[in-house]
Amino acid sequence: METFARMATIKDIPELMELQKLFHVDTISPEDKKEGFVTTKLTEEQWKELIEKENGVTILTDDEKVLGYALAASWEYWSSWPLFEYMIERLHEDNYKGEIMSVENSYQYGPICIVKELRGTDALNKLFFTSLKEMNKRYKYLLTFVNQINPRSYAAHTRKLGLDVIKEFGFNNNKYWELGTTTDRWSEIDG
Repeated sequence: METFARMATIKDIPELMELQKLFHVDTISPEDKKEGFVTTKLTEEQWKELIEKENGVTILTDDEKVLGYALAASWEYWSSWPLFEYMIERLHEDNYKGEIMSVENSYQYGPICIVKELRGTDALNKLFFTSLKEMNKRYKYLLTFVNQINPRSYAAHTRKLGLDVIKEFGFNNNKYWELGTTTDRWSEIDG
């Protein structure tokens, strides 16, 4: 199946919401959970704002349907979610590549979601590097987090995409890895 990544438009929202429902931790089947899941849930209005105001939704498509997505946005956009608020309050504690992280020089990437049939292919790279290229226009650093009960996501982001572990942290009885990279890596795109 030939796929490509592009920035989402408003017309993609129904399919994005359907994918989110399929792979969200609250609605995913128990047998599929071990293969990875997403924990951030957006409403239709939040999808619209993320697309229109942040240009922060990258989709993977075969030109007929949405097969995956990657989200990216300013810390301001994410600030209404408690976990992101917690991360924002502690950005000044993060020294990465010799620089203190801030809402001005970094943004929050993720979650990323890909249909099962395309996992293990170049789909992740297409989504990631297309998103990184867009966000490189505004930020120097990408930051994200992975729940430590999601080892598949950790392996994909550290081994396949080359993100660095910045620190481990706890929030709401969960343990996370905070990961990061520079946005100038967008030129590594291979698809």
